[in-house]
Amino acid sequence: MLTYTPGSTVVHRLDPRTKLCFQFGFAVAAFATPTVLRLAGLFVVGIASLSLSGLAIREALRAYWFVLLVLLLGPLIAAITLGSPWLRLDPAIESLRSVARIVPILFVSAAYIHATPVRDTRAAIQQTIPGRPGQLLGVGVALTFRYIPVLRDDLRQIRDAVSARGGDTRSMQDRTGRIATLILARALSHSDRLSVALQTRCFAWNPTLPRLEFARRDYLVLGATVLLAATVFVPL
Repeated sequence: MLTYTPGSTVVHRLDPRTKLCFQFGFAVAAFATPTVLRLAGLFVVGIASLSLSGLAIREALRAYWFVLLVLLLGPLIAAITLGSPWLRLDPAIESLRSVARIVPILFVSAAYIHATPVRDTRAAIQQTIPGRPGQLLGVGVALTFRYIPVLRDDLRQIRDAVSARGGDTRSMQDRTGRIATLILARALSHSDRLSVALQTRCFAWNPTLPRLEFARRDYLVLGATVLLAATVFVPL
């Protein structure tokens, strides 16, 4: 599971607002016409983002293995037909091009998660979106980043416990029902403890968040983001 890792790389030192804008511009460029040249450029930028953040490609692939597995099913399904010739390559290749542009987006998002503290993300959101909507969105994103790893660990512990008690001998439906019930109970328990903890610590909608300030490198990245998004209008 990807989480923030302290470091001093170029991506770590960027303002979180710059990194969020870059992700948006990169996604805009990725969803343009998926030509071979454009896909190659997207992969170069995605891999460069991982390298500049200090995150290995294999770690990003390991974190998103299930998403990548689901994406690979698209071309396989597109290739199957219900009649002769049963398999067609042209739809599969077109689907593969569409699916391939998601992979570099995942690389960029992995670099962001690896190099950005949760508090900085919340500060960027609340300073960009004024008022209570920004505060609500900032709190929601912060809690999501913090509790997804917790819920994933709970799911792993429950699955191991069910297997240790002979759950592997039961039907898939029975195992799924037991795991779903237990993980829901764990999630509700976490939410109750979170509510009490927030009240105990006098939760504030507008706490003292890190001060954000653009540096020269941020303006360079923002300029590159604009150029990257503008490639949508350039035929390749």
